[in-house]
Amino acid sequence: MNILSIETSCDETAIALVGGVNQPEVLVNLVSSQIDLHRRTDGIVPEIAAREQLTAIVPMITEFKQSLSAQHLKVDDIEAIAVTKGPGLIGSLLVGVEAAQTLGELWHKPVYGIHHIEGHIYAALADWPPNEVSFPLLALVVSGGHSQLVVMKSHFNYQIVGSTRDDAAGEAFDKTARLLGLSYPGGPAIAQVAQEADDYNVPELEKPLPRPMLHDSSLDFSFSGLKTALYYELQRLDTKLSKEQVQQYAREVQNAIVETLIVKTMKAVEQYGVQTVVLVGGVSANKILRQQLTAQERPGLTVIVPKFAYTTDNAAMIGVALWHRLQAQRPPVKHFVAKPRLNLELESS
Repeated sequence: MNILSIETSCDETAIALVGGVNQPEVLVNLVSSQIDLHRRTDGIVPEIAAREQLTAIVPMITEFKQSLSAQHLKVDDIEAIAVTKGPGLIGSLLVGVEAAQTLGELWHKPVYGIHHIEGHIYAALADWPPNEVSFPLLALVVSGGHSQLVVMKSHFNYQIVGSTRDDAAGEAFDKTARLLGLSYPGGPAIAQVAQEADDYNVPELEKPLPRPMLHDSSLDFSFSGLKTALYYELQRLDTKLSKEQVQQYAREVQNAIVETLIVKTMKAVEQYGVQTVVLVGGVSANKILRQQLTAQERPGLTVIVPKFAYTTDNAAMIGVALWHRLQAQRPPVKHFVAKPRLNLELESS
C-alpha cells in the first residue's frame, strides 16, 4: 500500500509517501518550513502563510515525483491520497485540499480527508503494529492551537476529556517568550534558555509562577493566567531583565507548563484506567516534557513519545493515519471540504 499525503494546515507545506505491509513505513517525507519568514513578524500571519504555500505546493509536488523515482516507484504505484481537511487556517487548508483533489482527478486516485490531530496521534504510533497497541489509550495533545486530553477505547474512537479554556500550551510558550524578549517560536526559545539556567546553576526564582487549575477537579487546562502573572511580575520589576533573570523566568515558565500537563495527564490515567499514554503535537518536542512523561511509565502503563521528525506538522503523519484506517477497512469518507474548526470526536468510527 502506497499513500501520497499532503499537510498544509498552518504554515508548513509538506508531502510524504507512506507504504508498508504489517506496519506503516515512511518512504518520503518532504517539508518546506516558513519559520524564518514568520520570525520576522513574531508569529504566523495567516494570509502570508497561505500565499507561501501556494508558491511552494507545485515545486513540492515536482520534488515528490523525483523522490518517487529514487524509490523505484511511479505514480501508478500510488493507491490513495490523504490530505489534512482540518482543523487549521482556512486559506492554508484550501491549498492542500485543492492540490490533493486535483491530483486525485489527474491520476485517478481516491482522495481522503484526515483530521490533523488524528494524524499526530497515529504518527506517534507509527512504529507500533496496530494489534500491539493497548487500550484504553490517552493522547496528550499539546501544540500552538491545542491542549487536549483524548481517551481512545479502541482505534479511531475519540473522547475529549480535557481541553484548554483559553491559551493552548504552545500559545503560552509563544506569548511568554515574547514578554521575555525571546524569538519566535517561543517553545524552542524558552527551552534553550531554560537549559542554560540549569547548565550554569542559576538559582530558582524566589516566588514561583502559578500553575492555573493544577488542582482543579476537572481535566481542563488554563494557561492564560500564567502569561498574565509573568506580565505583572515584569511590570513590578520595572527594569530591563538581566541575562540571569531571563534564564530564571524561562525555566519557571517551562516548569509551570510541564508540571501542569503531567499532573492533569496522570489524573486522567487514573480516572479512565489508561494503559497507554501518547504524547503528540508540536510541544511534544520539548525534552523536559518528554523526559518527565516517560518517567511516569510503570507496569501496566506504556508511555509513547513521537520521533522528533513527527512532532511538528508534517505529511507523514497524515499518510500514517490513513494507512491505519485502510488496513482496518475503516476509511474516512471521500466527500469532504476543508474546515478550520473540526471536532476530533466526530471522526470516531
